[in-house]
Amino acid sequence: MARLPGMRAWQSPEIPTLSVPGPPVAVHDTATGRLVTTTPHGPARLYVCGITPYDATHLGHAATYVGFDLLNRAWRNAGHDVTYVQNVTDVDDPLLERAEKVNVDWVELAERETELFRQDMTALRVLPPAHYIGAVEAIPMIIDLIRRLDDLGVLYRVEDDLYYSVTADPAFGEVSGWDREEMLRIFPERGGDPDREGKKDPLDCVVWLAQRPGEPAWESPWGRGRPGWHIECTAIAMKYLGAAFDVQGGGSDLVFPHHEMGAGHAQVAAPDARFAQAYAHAGMVAYDGEKMSKSRGNLVFVSALRNSDVDPMAIRLALLRHHYRSDWEWTDDQLWTAVDTLDRWRRALSLGAGAPAGPVVEEVLAALADDLDAPRATAAVDRWAAATLGTDGLADTSDPDAAITVLPLLDAALGLALWLR
Repeated sequence: MARLPGMRAWQSPEIPTLSVPGPPVAVHDTATGRLVTTTPHGPARLYVCGITPYDATHLGHAATYVGFDLLNRAWRNAGHDVTYVQNVTDVDDPLLERAEKVNVDWVELAERETELFRQDMTALRVLPPAHYIGAVEAIPMIIDLIRRLDDLGVLYRVEDDLYYSVTADPAFGEVSGWDREEMLRIFPERGGDPDREGKKDPLDCVVWLAQRPGEPAWESPWGRGRPGWHIECTAIAMKYLGAAFDVQGGGSDLVFPHHEMGAGHAQVAAPDARFAQAYAHAGMVAYDGEKMSKSRGNLVFVSALRNSDVDPMAIRLALLRHHYRSDWEWTDDQLWTAVDTLDRWRRALSLGAGAPAGPVVEEVLAALADDLDAPRATAAVDRWAAATLGTDGLADTSDPDAAITVLPLLDAALGLALWLR
């Protein structure tokens, strides 16, 4: 069986340390619908679901990872070490289907697209995870978790496939807050099989899929096969972050079934702990009136923008102008507005002296600690640049050290390294 090598993350950029600490960080918890102040004990622990590498990184992906990069940075600025874990679903139906359609080996396709993702994240100055784990290399730990669930009697066979009973977790449904009718409507749209004969409950999910002809498979106590999608992330998170950690992140399309099922697996295996203390979800990005998706063919790729000589910091700023939880639509005008904004900020920074930097430092750090409010933070920098340049009247250069204060703030808090050009 072809085997992907162990995953490696991308190289971390050097991040300046700010002299002013950030406040405690709060995020919106999908499960409770409330703002939750994170209280890390030891390193702050973050799991963000990664890509299925069957195509290039589009702006919807980028918005999610830039959004959670703000959380990583906000925690660090508040004085916490951070243990960040991300997976790569490097064996799954979409990848295998794409590889067959384009007549490319699935391993080669996964390696190629994962490398492109690394390049995109590097260009956007997204801090890399401490543990970047592929599903293939995680199969031993996934099998261990499935065995634990099997020993607890919460799994059953349908033909040669192994299913998990969602009713085993008394808290099932608490992550999404959805009723059963809504779950049943969405489940088949997101990889579920509610109509399969032999299932005890239409919402039960597969944890081990028996080998299909022509598909990759690995040995297990339940026969040759490969893991289900949800159990993969649960096993990786529990291995590297423990049975309970601070924040589970991902796009809002993962609320159900992915994060709901993952929480159930973990809470049955370790019933004394809530899997994540908060579930934070990024909004969806549209283009031409529809959510970006491969099936609709309305994708805007980060690599294509980079290869057209667009400043990656302008791409990042265009994303930061939208709150990470919002649904929004990409237009090219937003990118060119970001290019002009960065030019204006650079001109202000080039003066050295400028408007007082203390208030903008305080406002940016406070905004990002308040549910990663990047639009509020970038607006504060806009006001500082306008005051420095005299856009709204007389230029304010009363702070001789303004630039050397604002430059590291932009990088440490917002990931905008304006000294790179």
